[in-house]
Amino acid sequence: QVQLVESGGGSVQAGGSLRLSCAASGLTYRPYCMAWFRQAPGKEREAVALISKYDTTYADSVKGRFTISRDNAKNSLYLQMNSLKPEDTAMYYCAAGESWSLSPSQYNYWGQGTQVTVSS
Repeated sequence: QVQLVESGGGSVQAGGSLRLSCAASGLTYRPYCMAWFRQAPGKEREAVALISKYDTTYADSVKGRFTISRDNAKNSLYLQMNSLKPEDTAMYYCAAGESWSLSPSQYNYWGQGTQVTVSS
C-alpha cells in the first residue's frame, strides 16, 4: 500500500532552520502534485507549499523562508525551512494527489506528520 513517511521535525529557536523529508513508497505512478501542509492546535490544516513537474507555490506566510523540492529518483519530497518563527509551530504533513490545489480534500495520500516547534 501507499505510504508517506515524514521525518526531520524537532524543536528549534526562532531564526533557526529545519529540513523536513517525506519518503514515498507503494506508489505505482508519479503523483502530479505533492505538497506540505501544516496544522496547529485548534486551527485548520493549511497548505504550506506545493510542487509539480511544472511549478511551485508557497503560502504567503512562508514565502522567502521555505523551499520545497522533490527528488523523483528517490521518491522523496523535502521542505527546507529557514528563519523559523514561533507561528510556524505545527504538525507538518506531506501529501500526494492529482490536483494542483490548496485544499486538503484534494489529496489522496497523507503521511502521519512530523512536529515542528519553534520557541521564541
